[in-house]
Amino acid sequence: MQASVTVLENNRVKLTVEVEAAAVEKAIEATAKVFAEDINVKGFRKGKAPRSLIEARIGGPQVLRAEALNSSIPDFYARAVADTMIDPIAQPTIDITAGEEQGDLSFTAEVEVRPELTITGHQSLVVTLPSISPSDDEIEAQINRLRESDAELVRVERGVVSNDVVTLNVLGTDPADADNVIDVDDYVYTVGSDALTDGVDELIIGLKAGETLELIGRGPGGIAMAWKLDITAVSERVLPELNDAWVEENSEYATVEALREGLVNQLTRMKAVEVQMARRDQTLLALANLIDESAVPEALVQSEIEYRLHDLEHRLESQRLDLETFLRVTNQTAEQLIEVLKEDAKKSVRIDLGLRALAKAQGLDPTEEDVTQELAITAESMDVTPELLRTNLQETGRKIAFYAEVAKMKASRWLYDNVKYVDGNGAELDKELFAENQADAFGLN
Repeated sequence: MQASVTVLENNRVKLTVEVEAAAVEKAIEATAKVFAEDINVKGFRKGKAPRSLIEARIGGPQVLRAEALNSSIPDFYARAVADTMIDPIAQPTIDITAGEEQGDLSFTAEVEVRPELTITGHQSLVVTLPSISPSDDEIEAQINRLRESDAELVRVERGVVSNDVVTLNVLGTDPADADNVIDVDDYVYTVGSDALTDGVDELIIGLKAGETLELIGRGPGGIAMAWKLDITAVSERVLPELNDAWVEENSEYATVEALREGLVNQLTRMKAVEVQMARRDQTLLALANLIDESAVPEALVQSEIEYRLHDLEHRLESQRLDLETFLRVTNQTAEQLIEVLKEDAKKSVRIDLGLRALAKAQGLDPTEEDVTQELAITAESMDVTPELLRTNLQETGRKIAFYAEVAKMKASRWLYDNVKYVDGNGAELDKELFAENQADAFGLN
């Protein structure tokens, strides 16, 4: 078999494929055997009837040849794709130009391929990440949380303010169902916790004990209910004095200064983890932003949407749910879900194109050593030999995709090494923060 490529406009190419008559004949024989398994011919065991009888049963030799071409051309096309190393992103339009009735087979296949983009700006990328240094306000907030756990509630006569603790007699009625009633006395509620119906935290501000708040808000199941909240008491939280004695009694530290230092270390470790998690997403997003959205083929976006939708359905199925239930629970339509998936798909495709363009711009084509190493890693995870995996990639036309993934890995590592990371104040971050397991942070292993 021989195949050649002609480059067309708009990221399209035309494959011209020529298949020898012997290969076509082999395909016809294979098709005849398939028919033989399905057709009962008197005097012959299933699958053993001669080809001439099979042809007679289905309408003649030309019908058998047509069926053979129909089933084998996709395989010939896949081999041609592998041989020519093109990267199709859509279904081809195939036209048989010779050999429909006899002899060698010739056909053309026009198909959209992944564009090879040119990237600029990657040499000077700056990515802003959260600072790992806790602010004074964050430290004070942590200390106050500790103090609040030991706070004393003191009754007050003033109006309600946020974070007060109020005691309520709660009556909720459903205007559409007189039997649907919620009646709770002495309900203790922290103002600002957003644990009651919508609007309470705002409307109760300024009211005093003995007063009543009435409003329409959501009840269980999201139904609209009429709420009557009688305020029987208002209490404020009085925090304990922050001193060494209280710290020693209520924490693992002996002094206020030691507590502050401990919280600084704790928050710094937490923030370092957050930065590690944000680094990959923000770095790849910065790269994606270098790719003009108009350069993204719709075929790639649609393919990514289909993949994400299938993945969602698979995950729902593992939880014994279906898509209809998911849409109902999340209060969205199928169209809204597709729009969300579409935005994520566009970003994913731009990242993919960006990494490929970066690999090309920096000359990061995978070496044989790179490929051999990744083959070994992938083969081990699949419990097969590297040689078998290499053969399978070649025969199934996935060799170019595997090589592309290796190139993208190299591009990701280059990106990490060359991006400048700064905090919210513009101060450059020390890359030693990310030294531990760089590959895992990029999802490369």
